[in-house]
Amino acid sequence: QVQLVESGGGLVQVGGSLRLSCEASGRTGSRYPMGWFRQAPGKEREFVAGISRSGDTTSHAPSVKGRFTISRDNAKNTVYLQMNSLKPEDTAVYYCAARLAGSYYTTYYTEVSDYGSWGQGTQVTVSS
Repeated sequence: QVQLVESGGGLVQVGGSLRLSCEASGRTGSRYPMGWFRQAPGKEREFVAGISRSGDTTSHAPSVKGRFTISRDNAKNTVYLQMNSLKPEDTAVYYCAARLAGSYYTTYYTEVSDYGSWGQGTQVTVSS
């Protein structure tokens, strides 16, 4: 099993920036493809960004492309989400996820069903 703990959320004004962190513990000897998702009130959980085990391949949802960047530091077992130019519609609970099933070294994943372990979430609120 792997445990995920997110941090870095908070209240920020429109146009501001935040950096979310997700630290993995437990069975981290094997590196996992990782992802960030978000869920706003009354809406389904949606993909934000994904990163491969190697960290060389990433994907970002069209709504955040050019503003958000996912990265990872495997030595620290930590994945990051740098969020710039934040908008009110970015307000949501942000979740970190790890794919525990088999994967290719350079593949990222974009579906909720691709992931088997989730963090508790961190709230991001963008005020206008």
